[in-house]
This record gives sequence, C-alpha cells and structure tokens, in this order.
Amino acid sequence: MDPEVASLAQSAGTTLVTLMAADAWQHTRDGFTQLWRRMQPERAETVAAELEAGREDVLAAMAAHDQETLDELRLQWQGFVRRLIIARPVAAEELRRLLDELDPGGSVARQVSQHATASGQARVYQAGRDQHIAER
Repeated sequence: MDPEVASLAQSAGTTLVTLMAADAWQHTRDGFTQLWRRMQPERAETVAAELEAGREDVLAAMAAHDQETLDELRLQWQGFVRRLIIARPVAAEELRRLLDELDPGGSVARQVSQHATASGQARVYQAGRDQHIAER
C-alpha cells in the first residue's frame, strides 16, 4: 500500500473518531458525508448512518474507558477512508482540505497514547516524537 495513502487514512481515522466526541461533531459529520456524496454518491447514505452509529459507539466507549473499542473504531474508519482514496484518488486532496479545516494544527491526529511495562532490569524508552538517548 502507498505509504502516503496509509498515513492520510490513519490521520483521518484518528481525527474522525476523536471529533465524534467533540463539540464539532455535526460539522465533522457533515464534512465527511459531503466528501462521500461527491466521491461515491451511492455509498453516502450508508456512510452517514455509519458515522452516526460510530459516534454512539465512541461515546459509550469513552464513558466505559474502553480503549480497545476506540482503537477498533479508528481502524474501521481508517479502512473506509483508505478504500475511498484507492477507489477515487482525487478524494485525497479533498480529504486533506477537510482535515485541515476540522483540525487546523493537526493536534488531534498527533495525539499519542503509550503504555509500557518493564520488569527486572528492563528499560523502556518511549517517545511521541523525537527521542535522544545518551547512555554512558
């Protein structure tokens, strides 16, 4: 798979699922629905229904602190977006514009959640971005 398509789809899935629980939900839903109406009009109503159902799932998962379900939803939307871009490559540019409009600084897609367990003499190094380790 094209790494650029994969990265864009991942960013879209993360942004979408995060914004499903935000005040900007209606604007987000409308933007994604319109994208599908322009690119794959025959699937637009199905996607609109999936967006609404997904939002309900996100809100329930957040209330239950169910990270696994949130991760699954991100992957589900990543797949939807990836398939849209593969079927209609022109959707990539429109999707980028939509994501820039919804998340201008890209802060949603850049959120990092890390979990690690170390035991014994083990060391764990984690970074959400750059990391420099100078051991002596």
